[in-house]
Amino acid sequence: MKILVAIKRVVDYNVRVRVKSDGSGVETDGVKMSINPFDEIALEEALRIRERGQADEVIVVSIGGDEVQQQLRTALAMGADRAIQVATDSAVQPLGAARVFRALVDKEDPGIVFLGKQAIDDDCNQTGQMLAALWDRPQATFASKVDIDGSTATVAREVDAGLETLEIDLPAVMTSDLRLNEPRFVKLPDIMKAKRKPLDTVSMADLGVEAAADIETVAWEPPAKRGGGIKVENVSELVSELKNRGLL
Repeated sequence: MKILVAIKRVVDYNVRVRVKSDGSGVETDGVKMSINPFDEIALEEALRIRERGQADEVIVVSIGGDEVQQQLRTALAMGADRAIQVATDSAVQPLGAARVFRALVDKEDPGIVFLGKQAIDDDCNQTGQMLAALWDRPQATFASKVDIDGSTATVAREVDAGLETLEIDLPAVMTSDLRLNEPRFVKLPDIMKAKRKPLDTVSMADLGVEAAADIETVAWEPPAKRGGGIKVENVSELVSELKNRGLL
């Protein structure tokens, strides 16, 4: 069985995000970029499944320009067998990404497609669900535990009321939650080995997918600065203040 893992290049979670002065996007010049943390968790789980002998190959995929090769090489250093860059200079939205992964499913025939539950740059939480719909296969989102048994998978997923356990048939789409695992550290020898692993590049046109955007972004702006708080003496004063601010 193959496992296809989607990873996205995002601003590192330790970096404070800044909007460009002209409001055209987020500042990325000189900013540390990393694999989306939820995608890194998805990759770690795929590697653990392979190490248990329940999969033969882990393939990582990223969409973007040549800069995404840095994150693909990191994924190869973690232990992925090979990587695919879907080259495009256009911004890719969730539906476009789902269409790309759907085309790769036809090409690679994986038993599992693993994604992070969302990317920390746009927080859309849509691509995995859209892929499952396009592929017409089961999905298990927000996975906090995954057990594979032959052609079925048992997935514990986090929901508002607690934990829900699903049993789904493979092939299927899974998305990882924060508590699924702790990704491994990349060691220097593994980084050197990753340079010799295959990294293929295909275009969106090669996959028969258009890069057209379905949603237009008009402008970007940082969130409004929070005002200072005030202290109140009692509940009545609190209720009065909330009414004055139109909150009650």
